[in-house]
This record gives sequence, structure tokens and C-alpha cells, in this order.
Amino acid sequence: MLRGLIAFLVFIAVGICRANGPVADASPANDRSALQTSVAKSPVDQLIPWLLDEDRQLRGIPFNEVIVEVTGKKVLAFDPQNEIDRRVVNQISAVLDEVKRRMNAPDSPIQKIARINEASSHFEDMIRELLNSTPGLSCDFPRTAQEHVMRSGYPDLRIVDLMSKRVFYLDPKLYAVGSRDSSFRTFYFEPKIATNKVRDDAVHFIVGFEHEPREKNGRWNFTRWDLVDLAQFKVKLKAEFQSSNHDLYRPEAIVATSAK
Repeated sequence: MLRGLIAFLVFIAVGICRANGPVADASPANDRSALQTSVAKSPVDQLIPWLLDEDRQLRGIPFNEVIVEVTGKKVLAFDPQNEIDRRVVNQISAVLDEVKRRMNAPDSPIQKIARINEASSHFEDMIRELLNSTPGLSCDFPRTAQEHVMRSGYPDLRIVDLMSKRVFYLDPKLYAVGSRDSSFRTFYFEPKIATNKVRDDAVHFIVGFEHEPREKNGRWNFTRWDLVDLAQFKVKLKAEFQSSNHDLYRPEAIVATSAK
């Protein structure tokens, strides 16, 4: 299903590029060709109805298939019978317990942060620091194909078991008590070659830290964490047309403005 989905989107993209290509010289033959093209549906005309039919193909897409198709790398399932997987998860679990303890401390840097979204990088940094101090493991920010470090985008951390060279990707998430069943978007993966950070066959983990509403005295309290295997994870594709301010506020499109 996913391969057909990608093939269709590529077909539409190529069609749009061709439709926006150079204009051919006027001639009877070209006039006939243009007439035939106008009768046939344009790429956008084909794309819009398909996108509106989200329930047909855009939901329940296996994340492991997305990763394989986009990156060529496999999503490996955590194997509870595998000694390496068990050991690494135990080591990660010990680190996550310590992270939770430190973040709840009164002198933790995140206790001075007003918005929980601004605390994510602190979790990433502390997890990375503690995993790097764990014997037999290394942890760093994953790099793109151009060896650039990008803090944004999935995944946030790349863990390597030094003995086996087995790779584990880890992406920390923060969520409020009572929001585990929320339908709001909390995970996204953007399939771009230039910014792709998935460069290994690896086990993919999400760690979710649950927090209580901020207390009146300004303290954050984290109550639990869960380590989630993404091997059977399913995602949906959100169709979204976007633009920048540069495109939006074009001088020729402005019809009125404030007084000087």
C-alpha cells in the first residue's frame, strides 16, 4: 500500500512540474496538444480528490514501511529474548529513572521554565549525558548524510551498543497527565532526503515522560515514563498546503495597509 502511495505522489509531483514547465511555441500541433491537455485532468485536479479521501489510504500506515521506503533502513523490533536488547533496555531504564529524579529536583533548570515545550531539549541533553556515562553505550545526536547535527526532527538521539554495534534510536516526548488518549498530534516524521537522520537499521524507541500541571509555586513534577517500541507503530499522512510570509505578503497582492 505504501509503495503505491509514494508512487502516486511522485506521479503527481512530476505532472505538476511538467505543467509548470516552459511554454511551447505556438503551432497547430501544439494547439491540438494543449486542447487535449485541457480536456484531461491536471495533476492538481487528480491530487485534491485523492487527498480528501483520507480514510482510504492515508491512515494506518505502518511506520516501519515509511522508514524503509524513505531511508532504505529497517526498523528492528525490540526482542525480549535477545540478551543485547534486554541489557540495553535495562541500561536505558536506569538512565530514565535518574533523569526523572533529577528533573523533579527543586534546583533543576527546567523548574525555571514556564512552558513545558521548552523543556524538551533539557531532557535530550541529560539523557545523552547519562547514556554516554553508561559503560558499553554511546549516545549522540544523529547526523544527516552531510554529517550535519540537527536538533529538530525525528529522531532526537542515536544510541550504540559498543560491543554489538546495534543501534537504538530514542525520541523523548513530554505529555500532561490525562492526555495519553488525546488525538492531538504528538509525533511527526518529515520524509526529506537532505534532513534525514535515520541512517541505520535500528530499534526505534519513544520515551514519554508524564507530568502534572505546573504547581502554583512554579514547579514541574514528572510522575512516570514509558519506553515504547515503534516496530508496530502506525501513522497517518496529513495533507497540508503551506506557504511562507515571503509568499504571503507579496507587494502586488496587498490591497490595503495601515496609515503611515
